[in-house]
Amino acid sequence: MPKKKSKPSPARKAAMEILTPRSGAANAFVPRVVSLIALLAVVLLTGALFFRVVAQFVVPLFLAGVLVVVFEPVHRWFTEKLPGRRYAAAGATTTVVMLTVLIPTIWLGVQAYLEGRQVALYLVGEGHQGTLAESFEKRIVDAKEFYKDQMGTEKDPDFAPLGAAIARYAGTAGLNTVLAAVGIVVGLVVMTVALFYFLADGPAMIEALTHLSPLDDEYEHELLQKFSEVSRAVVVATLLSAVVQGLLGGIGYYFALEAGAPILLLTVLTIVLAIIPFVGATAVWIPVCIWIFLFQTDIGPDGEVQRHWAAVIGLAIYGTAVVSSIDNVIKPMVLHGNAKLHPLLALLSVLGGVSVLGPVGILVGPMLVAFLQAMLGMLRRELDRFNAEHAEAEAEAAQPQPA
Repeated sequence: MPKKKSKPSPARKAAMEILTPRSGAANAFVPRVVSLIALLAVVLLTGALFFRVVAQFVVPLFLAGVLVVVFEPVHRWFTEKLPGRRYAAAGATTTVVMLTVLIPTIWLGVQAYLEGRQVALYLVGEGHQGTLAESFEKRIVDAKEFYKDQMGTEKDPDFAPLGAAIARYAGTAGLNTVLAAVGIVVGLVVMTVALFYFLADGPAMIEALTHLSPLDDEYEHELLQKFSEVSRAVVVATLLSAVVQGLLGGIGYYFALEAGAPILLLTVLTIVLAIIPFVGATAVWIPVCIWIFLFQTDIGPDGEVQRHWAAVIGLAIYGTAVVSSIDNVIKPMVLHGNAKLHPLLALLSVLGGVSVLGPVGILVGPMLVAFLQAMLGMLRRELDRFNAEHAEAEAEAAQPQPA
C-alpha cells in the first residue's frame, strides 16, 4: 500500500505560492518578494525583542510545559468529569499539581524544624543547660585545645581572621539567598499561571503554532510526540534515581550514625536534593560525615577524644562509590527504555545539558538529542521523497511523446 503523502502546512503552501510566479504575473512577483522579505525582517526583529522580554521566564514556561505532559492523565480525567468547562478542569488540575508539590514540601519543612530543634538542643549540651551561644563558645575552646594538642604548642590559634571571613561570607550568602528566594517565588507564580493556561488553551495554542509552522503536519506531530515521550522519561528517570539514592543513603546513615539519629529526615533530604543537579546526595552525606567527625565522639580511659574514623571513611567511600554514582546508571537506562535514546547519548546529554544550561539542562539535554534524532529522520525521509519525485519526473520525461 503506497504511503500517504503528508499535507503541506498553510505557511509552506503560502511560501511556495509566493516564490512560484504564475504566468502573466511576473511584474507582481518582485514586489511580493520584497514585501515578504520586509515582513520577515520585522517579524524576526519583533521576535528577538519579545524573547529578550520573556527570556528570564523561559525556564518556568518550559517546566510548565513539562508538567502539562506529566499530569495529562489527571487533566483528561477532570475534563471528562467537567465537560465543556475547560477552565474549571484546568484549575482543578493546577490545584492537584500544586498540592503534589506543596504537601511534601510542608511536611519536609516541619520535620526539618523538629529535627533541627533536637540538633540544637544536642549542641547546647547534655541536660540541655545553658544557651546555644554558650555551647558554641565551649566548642571553640575545645577546638583550640585540640589544635594545641595536635600541633604541640601552647599558643592559642587566632580565629579572628576566620571569624571575619565567615561573617563576610554569611552577609553575602544571606543577600544572595534572599534574592534567590524572591526569584524562586516569582518563577513559581509564572509557572503556575502558565500551567493553568497551557492546560486550558493548550490545544488552541498548538494549533496556532502548527498553522504558522512551515513544517508538514506529519513532522509537527512527530516532534510533539517526541517532546511528550522525553518529558515523561526524564521525569521518571530523575524521580526514580532520586528515590534509589535516598534509600541507599538511608542505609548508609543507619549504619554510620548513632541510635536516635534522624535517619528518616536525612533519607528524605537525600531524595529531595538528589533531584537537583550540582547538589545531589553529596549535599547530605558529606555534612553527615563532618557531623560524625566533630560530634559523634567518645571519651577514652585517659580522657582523650576518640573519633569514629571507620564510620567517617566508610560513609565517604560508600557515598561516593554507591549513592552518588548510581545516578549515572539509572538515568541512562530509563532514558534508553522510555525515550529510545542510546545509553551513552543519554548520559552525555544529561551531563552536558546540566553543565551548559544548569539544572534545567537535565530536561533540555535529552530533549535536544531526541529532537536531533527525529529531525535527522525527517531529513532522510524528505530526501528520499525528493529523490523519488525526481526519478518519477525523469521517467515521465524519458517516455516518448505521442506523435
